[in-house]
Amino acid sequence: MNRGVFMKRKKFLWASSIVTSILSTGAAIFGYVVTNQLMYIKKKDVDFVYDRELKAQRFDEKWFNKCPKEELSIDSPNGYPIKGIFLKPLETKNTIIICHGVTENKISMVKYARMFERLGYNTFVFDHRRHGDSGGKTTSYGYYEKFDVAAVVQTLKSIVGEDAIIGIQGESMGAASMILYAGLIEDGADFYIADCGFSNFSELISQILTKTTYLRTKIPIHLANLFLRLRDGYTFKSVTPKEAVKNITSPVLFVHSMGDDFILPYMTEEMYEEKEGPKMIKLFEKGGHAESFNENPGEYEKTVRQFLETYVMKKPSETVETTLEEIIAATSEIPLDEIKPQTNKIPLDEKEIS
Repeated sequence: MNRGVFMKRKKFLWASSIVTSILSTGAAIFGYVVTNQLMYIKKKDVDFVYDRELKAQRFDEKWFNKCPKEELSIDSPNGYPIKGIFLKPLETKNTIIICHGVTENKISMVKYARMFERLGYNTFVFDHRRHGDSGGKTTSYGYYEKFDVAAVVQTLKSIVGEDAIIGIQGESMGAASMILYAGLIEDGADFYIADCGFSNFSELISQILTKTTYLRTKIPIHLANLFLRLRDGYTFKSVTPKEAVKNITSPVLFVHSMGDDFILPYMTEEMYEEKEGPKMIKLFEKGGHAESFNENPGEYEKTVRQFLETYVMKKPSETVETTLEEIIAATSEIPLDEIKPQTNKIPLDEKEIS
């Protein structure tokens, strides 16, 4: 072989090797950085959430301090404590379990307790793994959290009794965790309320990357998926609520705000379509991500009341699917004139998953 040709080929192979090494290193760095941001997403400080909810008049401090309550520590099957507060303003066994969104904590969910008190339910709020006072090393957007939800449900049933009506409400990641629990582990509650949940985690991450970077291919998602499996033991496919929801037989109320530009409303509509059996959907015109209740408290409560009256307080044979038009036309037995959107709202950081 001509020495010149040989040297050119050698240089080409050497250059190719360098380019391949650079690309491989870049891919590894990208996969590590993305999974780091997912697994160790920055949480909101507990005091910050407390002050935010107090200033926005969503946290009734006087009521909270006087309300009979019990702090619980529940053993997670994943090997850490789950910390929660059982709020018991009523002499009833009926209980609603509230699952918060990522970066939040149990205090941000106390806003729902007064509503459920009016509807005849005590409330259990708790911190997901790696949030608030609970243990756990990583956030998994429902994959490991669904096992914690199962532990919470089993513990609450042992306290209030199997004859109690148990419901679960989840907001954002909490909605995904709830649906994964009910669809993949056990349909253990009498009803569910899924507020602004995502239907497909891989699709959500792809949308976030498209919005915040110049990446327009699926390659980054495949890389992140590979690293997530290696580092935290699961894949994006394992977190697909729209598949899990097909297995839920208990009634589900799906809620979303049309102004949500973080988790888009079509994801809730997808899950509604996939859910068989008793179900209801409410899409609010006002509000961004996780703001349906904040912006529409009266209408929100009316919707939940209608859902409970239709599906939970009647025998299964008496239930029928409720259309959006019927929900809007429904009237409530409780006065809601004084329940108005909060004027002192502190805006949430929509750049974070919550």
